[in-house]
Amino acid sequence: MTELRIRAATPEDLDAVLAFWKVAAEGTSISDDRTGMERLVARDPEALILAERDGELAGTVIAGFDGWRCHLYRLAVHPDHRRQGIASALLAAAEERFVRLGGRRADAMVLTRNETAHLAWGAAGYAPEEKWRRWVKPLTD
Repeated sequence: MTELRIRAATPEDLDAVLAFWKVAAEGTSISDDRTGMERLVARDPEALILAERDGELAGTVIAGFDGWRCHLYRLAVHPDHRRQGIASALLAAAEERFVRLGGRRADAMVLTRNETAHLAWGAAGYAPEEKWRRWVKPLTD
């Protein structure tokens, strides 16, 4: 097994990331498009973290920090690379980033129906917080 490379995404990576999520991520989001990704990387160049093995994308996580809270999105590992420590490496990089920025607690967006993800997040030390519910409103059609 070759070494895993963890790095921040660049604008040149965005098309590959969007294609990767169609294979490796559960569900889609209103912001899963080139425009949304460009905005993310332009606003916070270190937020989208990639894991590569042999020069190929193996995993992603978005580690967003708004100055107050730390949010994790799009933790995804390619099905051919799961159970090899990639998610753990990505979360370690995200958590190190949060600590460096002054973050004190991280939360993750996890689909209710994604039982596989629940196991992975639990193994990483995260737990559901049942007293909170996410409320959403699309701002565009």
